[in-house]
Amino acid sequence: MLEERNYRAVLMRRLGELDKRLHAIEDELDAPKSKDWDEAAIEGEGDEVLELLGQHGQEEVARIRAALERIRQGSFGLCSVCGEQISADRLDILPETPVCRSCAARMS
Repeated sequence: MLEERNYRAVLMRRLGELDKRLHAIEDELDAPKSKDWDEAAIEGEGDEVLELLGQHGQEEVARIRAALERIRQGSFGLCSVCGEQISADRLDILPETPVCRSCAARMS
């Protein structure tokens, strides 16, 4: 299992990656559009995909910030539903998760 400080480093690194990706998406969405109707239609479809990717990225940023706050508060690694310890295997894969495997299964 990674130690809490290592989870913080992993989360901070991922936050930096997402920041770069979200800025690139924003730059692409702000880029001038083609005046050609066919190209504009294709660009519009691409913009829809970029907006969806941006939304998912922002949701991940929110989950990471919440996990970093749990680290600061000393509640990181405890399930926010049942209060039990989240398994190291789960945290190693999803360090931003607020719930244990059992509670996640009940929620889906």
